[in-house]
Amino acid sequence: MEWFEALILGIIQGFTEYLPVSSSGHLAIGANLFGLSGEENLTFTVAVHVATVLSTIVILWKEIVWLFTDLFKFKWNEGTKYIVNIIISMIPVGIVGLFFKDKVEAIFGSGLLVVGICLLVTASLLAFSYWAKPRQRETISPLHAFIIGIAQALAVLPGLSRSGSTIATGLLLGNKKERLAQFSFLMVIPPILGEALLDVKDMAEMGVSQAMAGISTLSLAVGFLAAFVCGCLACQWMINIVKRGKLIWFALYCAVVGTLTIVLPYVL
Repeated sequence: MEWFEALILGIIQGFTEYLPVSSSGHLAIGANLFGLSGEENLTFTVAVHVATVLSTIVILWKEIVWLFTDLFKFKWNEGTKYIVNIIISMIPVGIVGLFFKDKVEAIFGSGLLVVGICLLVTASLLAFSYWAKPRQRETISPLHAFIIGIAQALAVLPGLSRSGSTIATGLLLGNKKERLAQFSFLMVIPPILGEALLDVKDMAEMGVSQAMAGISTLSLAVGFLAAFVCGCLACQWMINIVKRGKLIWFALYCAVVGTLTIVLPYVL
């Protein structure tokens, strides 16, 4: 992987992790265009995912400090309830990660048709959430946290946006826009870190030299920094977009990209 390829893919990961357009789908498209696969792609994917987690921590550090401050008061307070909801939301994706990891990885290697179809599903979810007008709820309940967690678990499919699925599901359930983006971004931190640790374990088993084959330290550093900087920008931008309720433009974008991803391989 050349450094400029890492730069482009890092920018793609940083922006699309938070914007509801599917980072996994766009990375799959980018990797396909650059001819990247196997360990080379795995090592880079781990690096940019860790970078976007760090960008979440930077943007939402006040909320994270509040959560841990409330937690270590050892009382049943708002912060403790919030953390419990995050833990509940992790249950579905934890089940998928533990029992269906190999099947999910097989889907990632099955080509761009799945990516295109899932992008169209993302477009539909965003469109439904834009036009639906349910009663607004002040707080996210444990039941809603679990349902949003199911949406996150399904979003392991390439092309099905995690932020788009979780935010759209929360909106359809009637949760307030102002709280959903923050919850969506905080709930993904533990699963992404857990997935990264599993990938690091796989890389350790195959050996450092094999894991780093085809990718230089420079390319990793460039991709990491690009994903981190763009992640910070996209995280803050997305929070403001959700508050204004302008997700319909992302639905149109996903519909166009999804259609092109399905059609172009048969035309070219």
